Amino acid sequence: MILQATSLSLSFGDNLLFSDVNFSVEAQDRIGIIGTNGSGKTTLFNLILGKFPSDAGGIVRRAGLNVGYLQQHACKDSNRSAYSEVLSVFSELIELEKELEKLNSLLEINHSDDVISRHAELNDKFIRMGGLTYKSRTAAALKGLGFSNEEQSLSVKELSGGQRSKLELCRLLLSEPELLLLDEPTNHLDIESVAWLEDYISSYKGAAMIISHDRYFLDKVTNRTFSLENKKLYSVNGNYSKFREVRELAKESERREYENTMREVERIEKIIEQQRRWNREKNIKTAESKEKQIERMTKDLVAPAREESVIRPSFEIKCESVNDCLFAENISVSFPNKTLFENVTLDIKRGERVFLVGPNGCGKTTLIKKLLEDNRVKFGIGVITGYFDQHGEGVDSNKSAFSDIRDEFPYLTDTAIRSALAAYNFFGDDVFKRIGDMSGGERARVMLAKLGFKKANFLFLDEPTNHLDLPSREALENELKNFKGTLFIISHDRYFINSLATRVIELEKTGIASYDGNYDYYLEKRPPREAETDAFEKPVSENKENYIKRKAQGAEARKLKARIRNIEALVLENEQKEEELKAQLNDESVVADYKKIAEISEQIEKLEKEAESLLTEWETASEKLAGMEEA
Repeated sequence: MILQATSLSLSFGDNLLFSDVNFSVEAQDRIGIIGTNGSGKTTLFNLILGKFPSDAGGIVRRAGLNVGYLQQHACKDSNRSAYSEVLSVFSELIELEKELEKLNSLLEINHSDDVISRHAELNDKFIRMGGLTYKSRTAAALKGLGFSNEEQSLSVKELSGGQRSKLELCRLLLSEPELLLLDEPTNHLDIESVAWLEDYISSYKGAAMIISHDRYFLDKVTNRTFSLENKKLYSVNGNYSKFREVRELAKESERREYENTMREVERIEKIIEQQRRWNREKNIKTAESKEKQIERMTKDLVAPAREESVIRPSFEIKCESVNDCLFAENISVSFPNKTLFENVTLDIKRGERVFLVGPNGCGKTTLIKKLLEDNRVKFGIGVITGYFDQHGEGVDSNKSAFSDIRDEFPYLTDTAIRSALAAYNFFGDDVFKRIGDMSGGERARVMLAKLGFKKANFLFLDEPTNHLDLPSREALENELKNFKGTLFIISHDRYFINSLATRVIELEKTGIASYDGNYDYYLEKRPPREAETDAFEKPVSENKENYIKRKAQGAEARKLKARIRNIEALVLENEQKEEELKAQLNDESVVADYKKIAEISEQIEKLEKEAESLLTEWETASEKLAGMEEA
């Protein structure tokens, strides 16, 4: 266990956020955290990080636990490239590499055992810490999160807010903390990047707690689910779909138990009332006994948790269209020196639910606008279009929700407008809040409410689930399942696509590829993608083994060359000493001294043996080096 929370409670003023929250985190956990907006998910992360104390209870972290938290705006303006910014995570390896380069240069002139030993020690540490792969891992992570080679070269200050968020996610993943806290990590990612992130987290060595509204993502990566609802935390072992199944069964069981108990309580209360009416001693005792029975039955009885407020979307159609709703042929969009897409041909029939997918920047939103604005696009008789724009251009930021709807639909009564906005959780004075001051989720709800009044039978929806919490996404999903018209939707929400799609269209530069089925069918039938380099450590591949072998052989070769040079220097030194000693034997003062001659002769013999040993070592090292160079 790396972290444990016990009896956590937290309030802000009179607003109780949650109480009596208990959970633990194990070393390999992948925990999905779900709940409505405002239920306290991000606040729970802040408690784990120790940013402020809880009102009651506490969190115990294992000593030395390294926690990494995804901060959306941590990458500040910088002249460093995106690649260099992420590479800075490996600062220790970078410094180690610089020191190894200095030692390599030093080995060319200094062949001492100390230098050779220091080089070998640092080289082993460099390999052990992942020095052979950290640059390729950085490039692969950036590519996996959607950065092209050109974008990796851009300075941080040139990147958009979404790109900076992805850059921070990349930094965090590569730093590999023991516990990852990820708050909406799939924001700003296209489907391909989210799929890459799923693989990364699934192979991650540490634990992860993930706040997300992406149900498909949660199903792929999590093994436990925490749900903050009705100021409590509910935990289930399993992914989102498993949680939903278990939670629905538990709710149904709680409801049945409560209703059965309350029916029995009602029956007993009638008996009590009857016994008290008769008012005899025996009747009074019976009534008192029955009252105690009710107390026992209701002592631990918990009323079913009320369903938290979710939106209630409604999309009625004014009339039914003909079968041929839309036909477009050879649609293209180009800019100077760039073609977004070309040769797009579409034929959409009444009742189809078509989803448009493709990487960010491929032109999906542009295609929707082209279909709605280009006179060459043919709509069938009776087709009424409605458009949900993810950027909010369908509402006036300077108006309130109430006035924006009233100005576009002046025939509506105030009651009709208020009722429609109430279905999207705007009550009382909320309807007069300026749209420009609203959150992304509030703005999206206004746009959906407004779209309902159009009574369109062909809805074009651009990322309609962005900014919606899980219950609201499911409410919208259920309404669109029952929609009597035709749908053309851009979405990165794969669970949403799976639930609704009758056809998936992938936008490519040279046209479209169409798949008659949902997202899983599209995945199964589309051509395989080119394999990407992994940014996380896996078992050493053959190429990496060869690389490590070459690096080791190179280090060994440098050691041999240095030793050969050392031997050659020692041989020369011995030869000089031997010459000096032989010269002493010719000295007149030495010739007459028998003991001195014997001593010098012994030294010469010792030097000759050392020279013979050095020559043998030199030959062995030279032969080994020659063999390595030939290989």
